[in-house]
Amino acid sequence: MDASVIVAGAGPAGLTLAAELRLAGVDVIVLERLPEPTGESRGLGFTTRTMEVFDQRGLLPRLGEMGTSNAGHFGGVPVDFGVLDSVHQAAKTVPQSVTEAMLEGWARELGADIRRGHELLAFRDTGEGVEADVRGPDGAEFQLSAPYLVGCDGGRSTVRKAAGFDFPGTAATMEMFLADIRGVELKPRLIGETLPGGMVMAGPLGDGGWTRIIVCEHGAEPRRRTEPPAYQEVAAAWERITGIDISHAEAGWVSAFGDATRQVTEYRRGRVLLAGDSAHIHLPAGGQGMNTGIQDAVNLGWKLAAVVRGTAHPGLLDTYHGERFPVGERLMLNTKAQGLLFLSGPEIQPLRDVLAELIRYEDVSRHLAGMVSGLEIRYEVGPGTHPLLGLRMPHLELVGEQGKTSSTQLLHPARGVLLDLEDNARLRNRAAGWSDRIDIVTAAPHGLTEDSPLWGTSAVLVRPDGHVAWAAPGSHHDLPMALDRWFGPSRFQRA
Repeated sequence: MDASVIVAGAGPAGLTLAAELRLAGVDVIVLERLPEPTGESRGLGFTTRTMEVFDQRGLLPRLGEMGTSNAGHFGGVPVDFGVLDSVHQAAKTVPQSVTEAMLEGWARELGADIRRGHELLAFRDTGEGVEADVRGPDGAEFQLSAPYLVGCDGGRSTVRKAAGFDFPGTAATMEMFLADIRGVELKPRLIGETLPGGMVMAGPLGDGGWTRIIVCEHGAEPRRRTEPPAYQEVAAAWERITGIDISHAEAGWVSAFGDATRQVTEYRRGRVLLAGDSAHIHLPAGGQGMNTGIQDAVNLGWKLAAVVRGTAHPGLLDTYHGERFPVGERLMLNTKAQGLLFLSGPEIQPLRDVLAELIRYEDVSRHLAGMVSGLEIRYEVGPGTHPLLGLRMPHLELVGEQGKTSSTQLLHPARGVLLDLEDNARLRNRAAGWSDRIDIVTAAPHGLTEDSPLWGTSAVLVRPDGHVAWAAPGSHHDLPMALDRWFGPSRFQRA
């Protein structure tokens, strides 16, 4: 075998997965057809949950200063994301090109073998592994083999098509334009403005004088383009909707996209898995696509690594589909709903007005903000009454023998963490057989208040992806059962 895992695609999902695998000590080859990054920035910024995910790997300092905000929307109706329980706000101004450069640098530092200019042509799942046919930069073809192949190669995924994944859904009904321009003054339309002719958005992109615009013109038929549209086509649509001439602006890059919505029926077929846009495509409402792909990779990475290393039960890999497929379904639902609200004509205005009234209730705002931010995601981790079971672990300041730390900092190595919050030697002894895969940390909460879901908690088991797998009191499974389920048999049993 040439590697333990072959990843097709060096976008955000593929690069994140490569780094997560390397954190777990698994060798990985990333095949990317393009010889260089495109420099395009389809995704812009991060949801609150992705900010948390990057923080739990110590990545935020690599991105420098970011414009963050609690201002958001659902289908163009303003929503205050400040109602969410997080130490982070969403980032609004980080181009995808910057994100990809950061992730690639991180993955390479960890030892990922990223091969640009290498195209995956075909592959065969032999039952024992995957044999891949690859064309290199010089045109020569050769084979690579690995126990697993993961397709992170986008909405037109070669891996998805070649493996025969079903990809049901709805085709695009309209075409929209996106462009980064400068040399023209535009009023900010940060969450979009609905006009009789369509919807337009405009927002500054930080330094450099660039502005991101999106143009959705009513009646624009979907087209299958082989190259980006000319900027003059975008400017003409903008003028028809707004009456403003922007044809004299400089365009950094231009793209067209549609509102097709599709999701694979399974995220794994044998030794082939999918993540990111390979598994789900949708209207880019709320900038959720890239963020969901990154979170797919964080969910998959530690599980795939544990199965490859032989420390976890093989069935752990099935939880990837079990957990992420419902997240994808939820993504399809909310982006379709936002598309109806945002891109329909005046006949939808009464619905927008009613939703605007409902959003004034904090419970409604919290529900919609949680849906778009990714903070509502709860996995099935076993029965129990603890309010955090299956949810992501909130940031918790801690004080222990080694001084101050936090639940977020403890996740930097991408290992499981058992937090002993009451200095319970018996608890630590019961977990000792898993100390090769989890970190057992005794510490006291700092600054915990009675309204925290962690109030009264004596211990928490956190998975490498940051989700709570067990807590005491409140879990109906005992600790060894939870450890066995998520991290495999005790090393004493394996011995």
